[in-house]
Amino acid sequence: MRSCYAVWELTLQCNLACVHCGSRAAHARPEELTTAEALDLVAQMRDAGITEVALIGGEAFLRADWLSIVQAIRSAGMSCTLTTGGYGISAAAARSMAQAGVQQVSISIDGTRATHDALRGRTGSWAAAFNTFQHLRNAGVPITANTQINRLSAPEFALIYADLRDAGCTAWQVALTVPMGRAADRPEILLQPSELLDLFPLLNELATQAAQDGIAFHPGNNIGYFGPFERNLRSAQGTNAIWDGCQAGLTSIGIEANGDIKGCPSLPTSAYVGGNIRHTPLRQILETAELSINTAMGTPAGAEHLWGFCRTCDYAELCRGGCTWTAHVFFGKRGNNPYCHHRALTRRREGLRERLVLNTRAAGTPFDHGIFTLLEEPTHAPWPEGDALRFSDAQIQRVRPITNATKSEPAFPILS
Repeated sequence: MRSCYAVWELTLQCNLACVHCGSRAAHARPEELTTAEALDLVAQMRDAGITEVALIGGEAFLRADWLSIVQAIRSAGMSCTLTTGGYGISAAAARSMAQAGVQQVSISIDGTRATHDALRGRTGSWAAAFNTFQHLRNAGVPITANTQINRLSAPEFALIYADLRDAGCTAWQVALTVPMGRAADRPEILLQPSELLDLFPLLNELATQAAQDGIAFHPGNNIGYFGPFERNLRSAQGTNAIWDGCQAGLTSIGIEANGDIKGCPSLPTSAYVGGNIRHTPLRQILETAELSINTAMGTPAGAEHLWGFCRTCDYAELCRGGCTWTAHVFFGKRGNNPYCHHRALTRRREGLRERLVLNTRAAGTPFDHGIFTLLEEPTHAPWPEGDALRFSDAQIQRVRPITNATKSEPAFPILS
């Protein structure tokens, strides 16, 4: 069986109201799995060869039976982690997590105090998250963090890193905010492709600093792609790690709270659900076309689905268009990813920049998206008036000089 990692949305109920929430989490989904159905799914995952389960929401711990599900996952021989907003977790709750077998907790931190609270939609959410870090450390549960990168958080990234390091985080995953769910309603906070040219040198510095501090830096699936910092950004994965294509349905699956199965938890529901475990066994769903988008006759798929810049790229066969989720929520189909460092550098050498403009608004349902138009402009064309959130190196706030980090590395070798 291909997939070994499952990300399971236990409930869509949530106690935050994040501006950038792709699932528009707030209330439980209609007809979420019962306890009996959830425990049966645990057994099906074990039998299908799943080895690791990450629980998400909404907010997973708002489901009353969630610790029973954790215990079942661990009893089945699978590892179990939790990703959370960290709001409302007491010291006693942290101890209960440890006793149930939660092996690691990743808390979402999306800025310094004011920015995080604004993005998370609740005053006090930053303080609560850092209290949760302490509760989990006291309970003996390893803590990590994850952060979304957008025009509000990007200027604060060095400050965010310092806060997470001081809190005792052992790993940090970062990903670019894309226009899914509520984020689709706020296109002004999304980075423009040309702004990656100022972002990636900063991420490179922080990845270098994290390695020195013993913190694993993990770029999300829409970070990087064959720019000059690629190997350094992925160094926690090994010295020769590079992006090797979307892994949806290959090494991972996503599970929605009502039992829908898709190849990646972030993918839009309507286009990528392969089936529902109430009607079809998990093993059978894993072989459906919707979960096999990245395979062709049992081997990694080629580049036939690519279009636009990605179709002409030197890395097309290896990259396969980068993150499927990112491309789809911008354009309504996969195969042309505007969030690519190599692409932005290439366009700059050509004297061009790309700019994304919302054309069709999202419908307002979980995992929805609008449709954007991609414009090509001269690099030095005037920026649109009224764009107050434009990001550049000048906006970056620094705690102190970051030692032994370089902004200049040899270009990534062109593949023949």
